[in-house]
Amino acid sequence: MPKLAVFPKAFMQALCVDGSMKVAEWIELAVKLDIDGLEWYAGFLEMKEKSNWPIFRQLVEDHGKEIPMMCCSPDFTHPDPSFRQKEIEKQKRWIDMTYALGGSYCRVLSGQRRPELSLEEGIKYASECIEVCLPYAEERDITLILENHYKDDFWEYPEFAQKKEVFCKLVDSLHHPFFGVNYDPSNTYLAGEDPLELLRSVSERVVTMHASDRYLKWGTIEDLRKEEDGATGYAKRLSHGEIGQGLNDYDAIFSELRRVGFDNWISIEDGVEGMEQLERSVIFLKKKIKQYWPAN
Repeated sequence: MPKLAVFPKAFMQALCVDGSMKVAEWIELAVKLDIDGLEWYAGFLEMKEKSNWPIFRQLVEDHGKEIPMMCCSPDFTHPDPSFRQKEIEKQKRWIDMTYALGGSYCRVLSGQRRPELSLEEGIKYASECIEVCLPYAEERDITLILENHYKDDFWEYPEFAQKKEVFCKLVDSLHHPFFGVNYDPSNTYLAGEDPLELLRSVSERVVTMHASDRYLKWGTIEDLRKEEDGATGYAKRLSHGEIGQGLNDYDAIFSELRRVGFDNWISIEDGVEGMEQLERSVIFLKKKIKQYWPAN
């Protein structure tokens, strides 16, 4: 049966920018939920101090939980080789961070969809950088997970491999026992595509999942696509919502994951309106997991 983790989507500003929330405070909130683990973020302000890493691991494990996944955002599509090398070094540090926290999965991305970048160049740069990182990850028993991402909070351009065609080409270029896909159904809508169509194309490679739900506060997906280029951060018309109340068909998603034998971590990236909303998302997913992965 898949295990459930949560991510502090509602508290990113507080944990990563202004420091108004401490990581220990987030842990105390999260462990009250009916979950198995906490997905981590490399950009927590307190993660700059390496001495904090084992402390946070112990705090989580003291509550009988674990830290299975690391969320980070390498930018491997820059045309400057020295820039890409620095991103590789960042990724290796994030792999070390994951290892220190007792995790097994560390995210990778392609990078930004820069206007001057051709499809061939972007695939080449991203694939080569991930390839370089894979032996380092394998030595630490860490699987690198490529997410069908939309856009990092602090990027100017959207994800290079946002579209299904590009994402699948990048996935197909990488074959390694410590590489897999982190599937996020909501991000597919932002590419103007069908999340189930993407899932069926990569389901055999999916090793982890982000559970989320999205809705547009106004306008359409087409409006969103027109405004996304060149704007730092997420589009204003886009919102995370309570799981089970948005656009995603979790019955169809879980049916496909069950079909291919998926039995791993699902991390909730919702709860932007607070802990009560996150708790409702946990309850919804626990029920669905039991429905599609009944106990033997």
